[in-house]
Order: sequence, then structure tokens, then C-alpha cells
Amino acid sequence: MILGRKLTGKTMKFLLFILFSVVHLLSLASGKAIYGNGPSQRTLQEVKEEIARYGDVAKSIINLSVYGKAQNRSYERLALLVDTVGPRLSGSKNLEKAIEIMQQNLKGDGLENVHLEPVKIPHWERGEESAVMLEPRIHKMAILGLGSSIGTPPEGITAEVLVVTSFDELQRRGPDAEGKIVVYNQPYTNYSAAVQYRMEGAVEAAKVGALASLIRSVASFSIYSPHTGIQEYQNGVPKIPTACITVEDAEMMSRMASHGNRIVIQLKMGAKSYPDADSFNTVAEITGSKYPEQVVLVSGHLDSWDVGQGAMDDGGGAFISWEALSLIKDLGLRPKRTLRLVLWTAEEQGGIGSSQYYQLHKANSSNYSLVMESDLGTFLPSGLKFTGSDSARIIMEEVMSLLKPINITQVLKAGDGTDINFWIQDGVPGASLLDDLYKYFSFHHSHGDTMTVMDPKQMNVAAAVWAVVSYVVADLEEMLPRS
Repeated sequence: MILGRKLTGKTMKFLLFILFSVVHLLSLASGKAIYGNGPSQRTLQEVKEEIARYGDVAKSIINLSVYGKAQNRSYERLALLVDTVGPRLSGSKNLEKAIEIMQQNLKGDGLENVHLEPVKIPHWERGEESAVMLEPRIHKMAILGLGSSIGTPPEGITAEVLVVTSFDELQRRGPDAEGKIVVYNQPYTNYSAAVQYRMEGAVEAAKVGALASLIRSVASFSIYSPHTGIQEYQNGVPKIPTACITVEDAEMMSRMASHGNRIVIQLKMGAKSYPDADSFNTVAEITGSKYPEQVVLVSGHLDSWDVGQGAMDDGGGAFISWEALSLIKDLGLRPKRTLRLVLWTAEEQGGIGSSQYYQLHKANSSNYSLVMESDLGTFLPSGLKFTGSDSARIIMEEVMSLLKPINITQVLKAGDGTDINFWIQDGVPGASLLDDLYKYFSFHHSHGDTMTVMDPKQMNVAAAVWAVVSYVVADLEEMLPRS
């Protein structure tokens, strides 16, 4: 710099940038790196030391859940509900009854601020349904109508079948689809790739003039089990009836078609949609001791599909979330931040209950340190999926190291979930359990989703992970840093 010369604006900005960079590098070298998202400056070592002090607390939670008097409690609580109430479809009396029972249970457990938050949710019923292959032979098929589907006329739809393996093939063979029932025999590589056929299959078939669509069940394994789920219509595209069929029947019809056989099916569906119903998100808390306005949210959804018992999806996730608060309360612990349990309603219809919760509470999103959702099974977890800043991920890795006694310490990417994505998109860190997805999608949305799938010992471990993570994050001196 030449003394006495007037600095230009660009020169001044450049010098300020150099000065800031030097100061920042010096702070890193001195161990005073900026670590939080507030005014404090903490080193990684300081945070590690803080988290390490929770080792005994973590062991106490693990011992109580896995080996102590609380072992099998979440399983037994869940069995009592699903055996008594059964499946809990959005808009159904069963769901209303389950919400009422859970409100009483949470109050009886001594949790705080137990209340219901009203929401409007879809009300759809499948009615009577059947599918019979008439040609090349008589064969009664197992089907489940997809959520929000319209019904057929009372006499049903009888039409020839066009089998395709992809949307691309459907487009190529579009003229052949008019007036037929489109059968999708899409391969299963993973859920996210295959589920688009369930979600969009009816719309794409209707665009080429099909009368109905049947979707190969989105499942990792099948013993002739149809797997239902939500589907979506599109404005401006005719609505046609749509249902899922078994993997076995989809593959059989694909073989028949490859041999040149003419396939004819008679489809009857009594599905019907009704006006939106009144429902509730169910909420309970352990109020924070120092920062009660700040929140760590743990959650699962209470609704299910109308087949099976909804034990795995998502009774298990809802009940280990309740169990997390029970374990913390039983040990006499009260974290600095509020631990809030939310049991969502109408998740299966696209996160309807959680969307309305977000709209009600989003003004306070800066006070949410972490949102957690368990909705991928409560078998033996292999780790935690997490979405957040790099700094927050480092903290979560340290928190998970407290679970070494049960050998569950992994922190992986993609901690999103249907009910917490609203918060994650708003910058709040999110977490979900990583579980056995092959087993999960073998029973997902099927008649097989019953208590027989559940394992009490595995639920004990899942609850311990959920409780340790939620308590420690809620009790740290600072909220998780954001990007």
C-alpha cells in the first residue's frame, strides 16, 4: 500500500477480506474456532469433553431400557394398543380411538403438557375390491386398492391387459394402452426408485387412455402379499381406478405377455373419498430446566394403513418415541431444553398432520435444536441418519459414541423423514434411525405388518438409542449449530 494515496472501495474491501482471513486463521491456530451458531466460540475439544461427561447417564439409560425394569415395556405397550384397536387409517374411528387412548396413556405416565392439537385429515375407504383374471385362465388375484383411488362402476371394469416394466415403455407403447388395464411390472432395486410407479402410475396410464392401472407391489420380498400406499392424481388428467397386485402376479402376467397370451382382467373396487375428518396430533413433554422455550422433538406417526395392525409402520416408531421420554423421566432426568414428543396423524396420506403442525409452530423454528422421526422400523438399529451442518454432524458423532456399550455408533447421511422434512428444509437439523430396510419393506403396508414382526429386545435397543440421543442433545449447553 502506498502511503498518502486514497484507497478505492474495491481496495478497502480486499484489505478487509485479507484482515478477516488472517484473524480467522489465527483463531483456528489458537484453538478458538467458531463452533456455535450464536455468540459463543468453542473448540471441538471443549465440545467433546462436554459430551464425554454424559457417559454415565447414557449407560444408565441403556441399562434401564435393555437390561432393567423397563425392558420390553415399549413392546408391551404397543401390543396392547394395536391388539385392542387394530389398524388406524386416516379418518377412521380406529384412529380416533387410538388418539384418545394415547392421550390417556401419556397423562398416566406423568408426562407434562399432554394435549391434542387439532388438524383436518383425508378420509378414504377402500370398500369391497376384487380382481379376477378371465383369460388365458381363471385366476383370482390378491389386490389392495391404493390410497385416494376412485372406485370402479358397480359392474367393474373388464378389459385386456398391457404389461409394461417402466414409464418409458408405456410411452413407447402408448397407442396400445387405450381402453386397457395397464399392469406395471417394474423391477425393485430400492424403495425410492420403485415407489414412483405407485405414486404416479395411474396418472401416466390415464394419459395414454388406460381404463385402470395395477401396480406391482413395492416390496423387497413377497409371499403373495399386496402392499398398499398412497397415490396421487393430477389436475387435468382423468382419474382412473388403481390398485397394487402381488409381485408374483405381476411377474406371471409379464411372462404370459412375453409368450403372446391375451390377458383379460375384471377389476371391481368400491373405493370412495369422503369430506376431510377432524383429527389430532398428540403431544407430550418433559419441560426444559434452563431453556424451556428451546425444543428437541422426537416423533413417530400413530396412523397406519387399514391392513395388518400398523405395528411396524409406525407403531414401533411412535412407541419408542414415547419410551424415550419415559426412560428419561424414570431416571429423574430433566434436560435443559424441552423434550417434546409428537405422535403424528395422517402421515400415510403425505404428512398431513405434520404439515399443519409446522404451519402452527414454524415461527419458533429457530428454537428447535433437533427434530427426530422414527419411521423405518424398530428392529436392531445400525446407526443414526442425520441431516445438518458439518459442525452439527461432528457433535452428533460424539453423541453417538456414547452408545458404544451397545455397538451402535454410526452417523450416516439423509436424516430426513416425511414428518420432519418441513423443519429440515427450514434449516433445523434432523435425525432418523437407520434400520433393516430389507425386512421393513418386506412387511411395509401389507397384511403382514403385525406384532409378529416386532422383537421386544430390538425395540429395547432402539428405544435406548432414541433416549440417549434426544436427552444429550437437549441437555447440551448450546443448540446444534446450523449452516
